[in-house]
Amino acid sequence: MWHRDWVAILDLGSQYTHLIARRIRELGVYSEIVDFRITPSELRERNPKAIILSGGPASLTLRTAPVCDRDIFNLGIPVLGICYGAQLMAKLLGGEVERAKAHEYGKAILRVKSKRTLFKGLNSQEVVWMSHADKITKLPEGFSVISSTDNSLYAGIENRKKKLYGVQFHPEVVHTPKGEKILENFVVGISGCKKSWTMSSFIKTKIKEIRGAVGKERVLCALSGGVDSSVLAVLLHKAIRKQLICIFIDNGLLRKGERETVVRRFKNYYRMNLKVVRAEDLFLKNLKGVIDPEKKRKIIGNLFIKVFEKEAKKLGKIKFLAQGTLYPDVIESKSAWGGPSSTIKTHHNVGGLPEKLGFKLIEPFKFLFKDEVRALGRELGLPEEVVFRHPFPGPGLAVRVIGEVDKEKLDILREADAILIEEIKKAKFYEKLWQSFCVFLPVKSVGVMGDERTYENVIAIRAVESQDAMTASWAHLPYELLEKISNRIINEVKGVNRVVYDISSKPPSTIEWE
Repeated sequence: MWHRDWVAILDLGSQYTHLIARRIRELGVYSEIVDFRITPSELRERNPKAIILSGGPASLTLRTAPVCDRDIFNLGIPVLGICYGAQLMAKLLGGEVERAKAHEYGKAILRVKSKRTLFKGLNSQEVVWMSHADKITKLPEGFSVISSTDNSLYAGIENRKKKLYGVQFHPEVVHTPKGEKILENFVVGISGCKKSWTMSSFIKTKIKEIRGAVGKERVLCALSGGVDSSVLAVLLHKAIRKQLICIFIDNGLLRKGERETVVRRFKNYYRMNLKVVRAEDLFLKNLKGVIDPEKKRKIIGNLFIKVFEKEAKKLGKIKFLAQGTLYPDVIESKSAWGGPSSTIKTHHNVGGLPEKLGFKLIEPFKFLFKDEVRALGRELGLPEEVVFRHPFPGPGLAVRVIGEVDKEKLDILREADAILIEEIKKAKFYEKLWQSFCVFLPVKSVGVMGDERTYENVIAIRAVESQDAMTASWAHLPYELLEKISNRIINEVKGVNRVVYDISSKPPSTIEWE
């Protein structure tokens, strides 16, 4: 572990595990999610300053419940158990856990009995977020109660001598207003972690790592113009300069003016070695007649590899490939260690290229969240329009044209999308949103334009608010703004006579339509 003061989070299957990591990093302390089956000797070797046991959906009344090694509590490292993690700690150390008669889900009032350690600086009563069906019914030897709720006598427990703590609620979620303070009390106050996790320290460390790994070899980077690949390219350029070769593939599925913007920014301004490949005809030919979104993704992904491979061969022997894989990609693509969390989806940028092409992989952002990559971009001096750019799907506009893709539909969608983004930026809403984009629907509707009947296409607008894309709420944009966007699209984009607004949240919907 390159970072001296860090917190190990043992993933026991909670949907909130990634939030624990985010909250701790927001405190300025590095955290990392690890397999709950990690051995005490492995932990001792990696030397975290603190350990957190996450929550989880399992019940300790079942034999199949995930269980960590009991000796973790004998390492002398402070441990905080959250919800299921607290129950597991209690049971492994001699306490008892039973199925609760009254389940606790949602907000509860926590009555704080001790403010000396974990709850230092809190009021006597605080709002917390509960999500559990089991509860601790008997404390292990050496533990005492430090908080309770109406349904949970042992909502907060501690063994101060051994620095072992447990809470039945979730301090990592926003619904626990003082949750950040509780985590800070544990990580900084009890465990003694220094707030040394900053993007400037990350840049220095990563540049040193990249130079050490690469030596005098060249590195390839697939540059798309999005946040992740842009920040990655600038970091690599700072580290190895002329040894970096960026390849930009224009597949005809990009936003309006994307190729020109990328060339202007990276080739002209940063003076990077940028190879631009124009492959629109190839991609559209292979997508002809394809309707199924998964088939689209596979075709685009496989074609990208083929085009990339062809261009890479022209450059001679290159040893390294850099990818902008993020931490949520790793977490979602596999319960990274086959643990108790279920796989949500497979990401296009996890694996694939290096295995196919025989590159050694460089993934500097593998343990960063999206907001940390944005902060990194700002630290590297990238303009705000790049740093705060909305996410764009790997398959591009192909998954925003519902049904068969062709150039006419793509051009209509590009123009509509450009108007949407322009108006949202003018109204100062762009940075408040996680994502905003247009979708070309596979239906036509009747309209009246200039006293004549029309039968034209429908565009849907999607705008969501989110922290990390794992959940998202539809954005309540002002009616006046939606009206302006709708009027402009219908009046300025030939072939559109109706605009609709998507008011679905994730879950149950996804952010993208395909």
